[in-house]
Amino acid sequence: MGGAAGGGAADATASGATAETDPVAEAGEAAATLRERYDELRRLEGRIADLGRERVEAAADTYRRAHRVLDQYEEDAVGSGDFAAYVQFEGEFANAVDVDDDALAADAFAAADEAVDKKRLSERDFEAAREALDPAGEYVDLLGDRDEALDDYRVARKDAREARKALAARLDELREVAAMADADLDADVDRLREPVETYNEAVRESFAAFYKSASAREAFAFLDRADATPFVDVDVPPTDLADYVAEYEAGEEPLPTLLEYADYSNSKLEHYVDDPGALRTAVAVHRTYAERIDGEPLTLDWPPAAGDALAYEIDELIPLVSRVAGEETVATLRAVRDLARDDEYERLRRAAEVRDALDRPELELVRTGVIDDRVREAERTLDVVEDVLAETER
Repeated sequence: MGGAAGGGAADATASGATAETDPVAEAGEAAATLRERYDELRRLEGRIADLGRERVEAAADTYRRAHRVLDQYEEDAVGSGDFAAYVQFEGEFANAVDVDDDALAADAFAAADEAVDKKRLSERDFEAAREALDPAGEYVDLLGDRDEALDDYRVARKDAREARKALAARLDELREVAAMADADLDADVDRLREPVETYNEAVRESFAAFYKSASAREAFAFLDRADATPFVDVDVPPTDLADYVAEYEAGEEPLPTLLEYADYSNSKLEHYVDDPGALRTAVAVHRTYAERIDGEPLTLDWPPAAGDALAYEIDELIPLVSRVAGEETVATLRAVRDLARDDEYERLRRAAEVRDALDRPELELVRTGVIDDRVREAERTLDVVEDVLAETER
């Protein structure tokens, strides 16, 4: 019992696939991107392997070292500047570009050394040395491209794993929707909804009137009786509050009146109750509980329970509701019970359950009969993503 419960799969399916977010398409794109990033990384690593990783790294190191020497000494070693700096530059640069004849870019390093192997250096000589080194810069770029490709691959792999997780969740949702395809979405659900809503509204109003007019003792006696009734979930009064209502004359007053008394000053409260302190101790501290009491536990769930279960619940509920509501409300409750025993009930209940559980796009998938196609598409895409993740693992 208790309130019109909103649908289980509705929130999940509503957020599972929107116009902006399609886990199936996103997973496919993530897999394709991962494959591209992996292939590019393999291409660059293959090229480095063909050249020899150590040779490529050595050429890149020589290139960087040569540029550092050029940058360090250019200002002091040109023209008629510091002769000591010139001599030191000549020695350090020669050492920097001294590589074996079969080393990668050996010709470029030799050409750079030749460009500055002069008795007097100009800025143009340094420029020529840098230009001569350019072919060796290819290996610096190659290593940089490899590092960038590795970073891109790692990001793509992370994205693909996350996309696989989202797709797996979406597939579960789609399968849940597919399991609801047996519902007759053209069934006249209002035939069931209207009496349930009419009863729920009436019993809420009836209980609110009872709560305002009945004594606190009557209200608590009703809650105790309700607590003993299967399927009715109420909060029984706290012990100290229940004891106060049972023992003190103020318990003959309605609960709203007791709450009002709790706001009075002691001098004013003495005119209404025998023991102001006892009322404050028992009532004021439980104001939240008392104000929260309502007729919601007496309402019927939406969608309603299966026929036999609902009929049994209503049989248990009728004597309880009869204590706080009029015959018209009880008659509506009986009408719902009659529907629960009708041959058409399960068809109506199933339609109500599915409509409540699914949002409009999901209902349309069921109504148009394409839900099975969507399940198969998601399954195929998930297989592709898992294959790509397995094939691109490093």
